[in-house]
Amino acid sequence: MSETESKNFIEVMIDKDLETGVYDTVHTRFPPEPNGYLHIGHAKSILLNYGLAKKYNGKFNLRFDDTNPTKEDIEFVESIKADTEWLGADWEDRLFFASDYFGQMYEAAVKLIRKGKAYVSDLSADQIREYRGSLTEPGKEDPFSTRSVEENLRLFEEMKDGKYGDGEKVLRARIDMASPNINMRDPVIYRVAHMSHHNTKDAWCIYPMYDFAHPVEDAIEGITHSICTLEFEDHRPLYDWVVRELEYPNPPRQIEFAKLYLKNVVTGKRYIKKLVEEGIVDGWDDPRLVSIAALRRRGFTPESIRMFVEMCGVSKANSVADYAALEYCIREDLKPRAPRYMAVLDPVKLVIDNYPEDRTEYLTACNNPDNEELGSREVPFCRELYIEREDFMEEPPKKYFRLFPGNEVRLMNGYFVTCTGCVKDENGVVTEVHCTYDPLSRGGNSPDGRKVRGTIHWVAAKDAVTAQVRLYENIIDEEKGVYNEDGSLNLNPNSLTVMKECKLEPAFKGAKAYDRFQFVRQGFFSVDPRDSVEGSLVFNRIVSLKSSFVLPKQGEGA
Repeated sequence: MSETESKNFIEVMIDKDLETGVYDTVHTRFPPEPNGYLHIGHAKSILLNYGLAKKYNGKFNLRFDDTNPTKEDIEFVESIKADTEWLGADWEDRLFFASDYFGQMYEAAVKLIRKGKAYVSDLSADQIREYRGSLTEPGKEDPFSTRSVEENLRLFEEMKDGKYGDGEKVLRARIDMASPNINMRDPVIYRVAHMSHHNTKDAWCIYPMYDFAHPVEDAIEGITHSICTLEFEDHRPLYDWVVRELEYPNPPRQIEFAKLYLKNVVTGKRYIKKLVEEGIVDGWDDPRLVSIAALRRRGFTPESIRMFVEMCGVSKANSVADYAALEYCIREDLKPRAPRYMAVLDPVKLVIDNYPEDRTEYLTACNNPDNEELGSREVPFCRELYIEREDFMEEPPKKYFRLFPGNEVRLMNGYFVTCTGCVKDENGVVTEVHCTYDPLSRGGNSPDGRKVRGTIHWVAAKDAVTAQVRLYENIIDEEKGVYNEDGSLNLNPNSLTVMKECKLEPAFKGAKAYDRFQFVRQGFFSVDPRDSVEGSLVFNRIVSLKSSFVLPKQGEGA
């Protein structure tokens, strides 16, 4: 495949701009509004913008579009910085805030007024919507659009000086009330809002609207290619109008691409905020969510996110990716580098009756069969072990090859053992499983060549580390879809299962926040950074071992 064929459509457009001399460099930005945590879709935008700047030896800005103080918070600013850095997008010293440009934006609005391209209107928000018309009917001229330049300058200054209340007056761009594009029908570009801003505090009581502020910010920073998602395609004529009327040299070019959607996943800030406020999740970084912070806390790696975004590709056509594709990426990333240790999540004691009570021996176990460089470890083995409760049944069904009375199995890296029975409490619950072992089968091999069909993992009881393990399912009931008829979310009541008395081998001692492991037969797990403390570990299951995802053929995407 040639180099040209392997490029996405944005790279093709950039190449043409550079070849024809429209720009002599590439300068991109990621411009989030700090009104919530970023989600997996934002990761695509971050990596795309950063990747383009890096590929063309250009510059990349992280810029907060903080023009709406009613919804923004410094908490979201800090979380976005952490997410962007974690993904590997290095903005170096190029961190900016739209609010830093409020003075320049004000002067830009004044320039439009002087050119006769903007006017102050007294219409209410409802009246402006009414006057704007519809997709089939043109808008009506604003009765205040005939004000003189001098009067508009005076009124706009009075708006800035706090003379008017919220909603009392707005500044509108004078474009075309008959335009087939509703966005061009004299859009509001400034409104009065007596709100304290997280960055500028009470310095301003008027704030620019996004569609005006964004192209101004891009132009001030020297952005060449303003990469955004498809919903802004209809706003591009307004973007171009703003930079043209303000006469910026080398104005930026807006290019739209398709968003990254995940099937049966909640990404909307409004819904996540509701889940947080109602205590259904324990914060914006609850591991059941797909905010970047949640994925990081759950144990996903930046490498797996980058792999997933690359797999999805860049296109103009909207599509929906399967969450299983994201799970595939984290499995592929962790398989060769996560230590593979034994952990028993639902323990029941296994007593080896013919093993000496005071004896402990150490068995050699490979840390990762897929990566010899991770070496091996010594695992303690003794008379009393823990095994998974599901690995024993008194009356097993056909093709059950684990422990049941009279059956022999292999203890992983250990010995052959034969089940002799069990002990139950007064409620009939099994509290101990008993067996005998073959001393000659050390390492899991029998000297006489007999075969066993079952292998189970275990943890030595007296050396076990007790930990809490959290198992996750999709927070949405996938069979019912994301939304109910009333617009509420179809929540899965089994999205979180907490296992409080799990038994782990001593190799887990000293595990730190975000350390990742493969639990034998269980999946990949990570140490929770918020709730784990020394001596009381909490693990989040990142992903199970089984996958329903089929890797698409080259060119098909995820």
